[in-house]
Amino acid sequence: MKLRFLVVCLAFAQMNLPVFAQDNPSTVNASTASTTGIGSTDVGLYVNPIGIGIRNSTADTGPFAFLGDNTTSRTFYGAAIGGYVNFFHAQKYDAGVDIRDIIVSGNGAHLNSFLVGGRVAVKPLAEKFKPYVQLSVGAGSSKPPHSAVHLNRFQYGIYGGLDYTLSKHVDFRAFELGYGSVSTVNSGNFNGTTSFPSSSLFSVSTGLVFRVP
Repeated sequence: MKLRFLVVCLAFAQMNLPVFAQDNPSTVNASTASTTGIGSTDVGLYVNPIGIGIRNSTADTGPFAFLGDNTTSRTFYGAAIGGYVNFFHAQKYDAGVDIRDIIVSGNGAHLNSFLVGGRVAVKPLAEKFKPYVQLSVGAGSSKPPHSAVHLNRFQYGIYGGLDYTLSKHVDFRAFELGYGSVSTVNSGNFNGTTSFPSSSLFSVSTGLVFRVP
């Protein structure tokens, strides 16, 4: 459902921004006279492998210990499914929105993160290298390895990466590094005696980005 929602949002943005320009002559004239402003959309879709190191400052125990008994760090693996729409164009950068669903697991525990963020990409360096940064917020749903309970909490992430153009419609995401935080399920949520701080998330991802049209 989330992936379907993502595709619909991206398609809607791609179709409606050009229509907006056609219905507003002043917008067309402004974009013609200047390289800065809202213009044609740049859309990219990706399904990339991702690894996330999750760290807690306090070890937990029991059936609700997300990282496992007496464990303060563990690496989770999975996929980042998402896409971006760049709709604002300046002389040295493009800006837009990134929407992603990150699904990872480790030691029987699961974390599903749905994030929406603002994105800024530098104009291609040496014609092919495109660095970018983004700040994303959303919700993280965590499930411990020995319980069916899910906990939904606010999550944020700061990401930076480098895309390399392979062809007209394909980029290679050389790397994406991220740092974020989310409060994962723990025994403190169920009448436990210890209060647990939010978990730190350190992510690494790579793969392909498919640009349309």
